[in-house]
Amino acid sequence: MPTFDVVCKPNLVELRNAVDQANKEIGTRFDFKGSSAKVEQTEKDVTIYADNDFQLGQVLDVLLGKMTRRGVDVRFLDHGKVEKMGGDKVKQPLTVRNGVPQESAKKIVAQIKGSKLKVQASIQGDTVRVQGAKRDELQAAIALLKKEISDLPLGFENFRE
Repeated sequence: MPTFDVVCKPNLVELRNAVDQANKEIGTRFDFKGSSAKVEQTEKDVTIYADNDFQLGQVLDVLLGKMTRRGVDVRFLDHGKVEKMGGDKVKQPLTVRNGVPQESAKKIVAQIKGSKLKVQASIQGDTVRVQGAKRDELQAAIALLKKEISDLPLGFENFRE
């Protein structure tokens, strides 16, 4: 029985490259000269630092531009609240989404069931597995999800006959 998985996985290598490129540009730009503006990446999140709110917006724009050029979908980032640090400095954590959230998975399953396609969808951890009797039905389900679910950067893996 043909199946595929609906996933939400960022390309972490390209994300790391985008962060490195953003730091390089911030280091060479004249308007950031002498400031403590930077971008740091840990395993699960990215944090941007700046001297004030305006510079924070500028650093975010540089990072999002680099991510777009590297082919990393900017919808993978959940923007946190801007936090004040010592002095006048600010930082903002950006959480990297990994896996389909539970409420979004339920929305995907409901979307597939409501479409009257002859496929079954089931939630398996942080992925959604879709099964069907025919390959054409699964391709129709992929097209439906690409059209209807726009708030998540969905990927489709493990398409098997």
